[in-house]
Amino acid sequence: MASVRAENVAEVVWELKRVDKFGTYTEVATRAGFKPGVGGRTLQTVLANVQRDWPHLQWWRTVPDDGLIIEDSPLAKKLAETGVALVPGGKKGFLMISDFESKLFTWDHQAAAAAATA
Repeated sequence: MASVRAENVAEVVWELKRVDKFGTYTEVATRAGFKPGVGGRTLQTVLANVQRDWPHLQWWRTVPDDGLIIEDSPLAKKLAETGVALVPGGKKGFLMISDFESKLFTWDHQAAAAAATA
């Protein structure tokens, strides 16, 4: 049985898929109603449950806050598999999503922009 946190994160991941964007660990955890933990570890644990319980969800849309992805990690492999362009991350052994900032979804900023145009 999935935890409430896992259900909430699954909903957030679904939102990211619908807008075709990525979310940082902090943004996703905050949107799901909890803190991401040191280095996003709490969120990563919850994401493992999401992957297990909802394998069809695009869990890989949730990325570290700094955008740095370990080269041979499951996340890097899944991103490459799905056609996401990865570039060197500026640190040895790390990659980053190409044009990272433009591909991030930030709920507060998006809501403010929508309110301004309404």
